[in-house]
Amino acid sequence: MSAKAISEQTGKEFLSKFLSTSAAVQNRFRYANVTPETNLDKLTQEHPWLLTERLVVKPDQLIKRRGKLGLVGVNLDLNGVKNWLKPRLNKEATVGKAKGILKNFLIEPFVPHKQEEEFYVCIYATREGDYVLFHHEGGVDVGDVDAKAQKMLIRVDEKMDEDQVKKALLTKVPNDKRAVLASFIVGLFNLYEELFFTYLEINPLVVTKDGVYVLDMAAKIDATADYICKGKWGDVEFPPPFGREAYAEEAYIADLDAKSGASLKLTLLNPRGRIWTMVAGGGASVVYSDTICDLGGVEELANYGEYSGAPSEQQTYDYAKTILSLMTREKHRDGKVLIIGGSIANFTNVAATFKGIVRAIKDYQEPLKEHEVTIFTTGIPIHVFGTETHMTAIVGMALGHRPIPVQPPVAAHTANFLLNSSATSVRRVCFFSVSVRE
Repeated sequence: MSAKAISEQTGKEFLSKFLSTSAAVQNRFRYANVTPETNLDKLTQEHPWLLTERLVVKPDQLIKRRGKLGLVGVNLDLNGVKNWLKPRLNKEATVGKAKGILKNFLIEPFVPHKQEEEFYVCIYATREGDYVLFHHEGGVDVGDVDAKAQKMLIRVDEKMDEDQVKKALLTKVPNDKRAVLASFIVGLFNLYEELFFTYLEINPLVVTKDGVYVLDMAAKIDATADYICKGKWGDVEFPPPFGREAYAEEAYIADLDAKSGASLKLTLLNPRGRIWTMVAGGGASVVYSDTICDLGGVEELANYGEYSGAPSEQQTYDYAKTILSLMTREKHRDGKVLIIGGSIANFTNVAATFKGIVRAIKDYQEPLKEHEVTIFTTGIPIHVFGTETHMTAIVGMALGHRPIPVQPPVAAHTANFLLNSSATSVRRVCFFSVSVRE
């Protein structure tokens, strides 16, 4: 499973198109999207309701607790929306520790309602099944829902019905709203399963005498289900978290990944960081990244990614050169470290993948020199370790937390005992220490 967040706009479009329920869902998602390039005057030609209805405006950039942060404009006319956007659109904002540019907004019709008409519902995946959380008091002040919400576990291959929902989740809901909420929640859960959501939260979910209104929504879907859901998802986009821009190199690697039977993943965390990784295997990539963070390198960790599933020499070359290109764009006063590693290679042709990496390093000798990379013998100081050295020890050496042995001792341990003696089952662990002179 690869759970990826989708925008509120995408999530509500899915609900609008595919939600099946007897509940009267009133706001089947009318919206207008605003970016820095949007002409607000022309927008009314496409959405004439903007001129006649009261409106809500908010950023749609995976920001939590927007109401608490003052990032929701409520009950405004169109001029009020324009005035509200002026100090925010295309301006920098701070959310927690993240800083980013507010550049994507949703405008929706305002729904007048009372506080007691707000509810909270959330569905999320776990190993044992899917949990449905419900609280009879929703809105910005909902608080710790994990502690106070009523919960219902739907195990794998089990189905949900309205009677179960009423008994497990709706005991504190007024009688006149139980039927409509039960129908909506069952329909929502069916949609959640059908479109391979892994997380779906609506807060508030408003129920008035006229029906159900989905006001704010957050969701994630299992990106690996694209081949199943393509017809309904369409070309779904996965926006980056607030404060982190989308990079062309990430899109390039994602395109390589989509065209390959292998796995090629790249996420840029801090392009100016000094610690870079090029790791084979999803499990190994987590071990390396966790160890870097444990050893105090979280602020300098530049990227996260992995290559696995037997990529070809050319695919590994393309992957490696992309990382080397990013790594050699800016100098760092303390030099840079590139950790190339992995765990046990079961069927990947290690010789082929390392040929691709070596080709990329040879091609980038000149850029490395142009960036005043200190050259030792083959261009970069290389320390190579085998199965006798744990992955976490490698990271400690790379970050300068422990000495680098001249001749690593061969120790008898479980990893050695389990290893096949064949050439196709080896651990790939080494790191390249790149020193950059200012």
